[in-house]
Amino acid sequence: MVKTAGYRELTPRYAIPMGIVLLALPLFWVQIGLGGAIALFGLFLGFQTATLRLRFTPEAFELYRGERQIRQFPYRDWRHWEIFWPGIPILLYFREVKSIHFLPILFNVEELRRCLQDYCADSAPGD
Repeated sequence: MVKTAGYRELTPRYAIPMGIVLLALPLFWVQIGLGGAIALFGLFLGFQTATLRLRFTPEAFELYRGERQIRQFPYRDWRHWEIFWPGIPILLYFREVKSIHFLPILFNVEELRRCLQDYCADSAPGD
């Protein structure tokens, strides 16, 4: 995790994209179209992992592509967050006042959990 005075940036994690691509390999023998589609999805997630950055600032959760900010989610609008599934964390769910969001966990899950607990404790699971 990159820490500066103004934000914390999560470390990329390639486990999910690699797992999906590896899952696709035996499917090529069963059905080439299905295996190809799943492999392409895994490669897409790998590209997203390489290019997207998540930053936690004192006011908001920010999504960057390279150095360009593409989305901002102020903590004051958060109502609930949860990481699915406990044994194999693959999805971040969070609800804002007006919308819900699902993000694949393409980043270090422990860093993500720690930042969510530090910055969004009021909307933590169980509340």
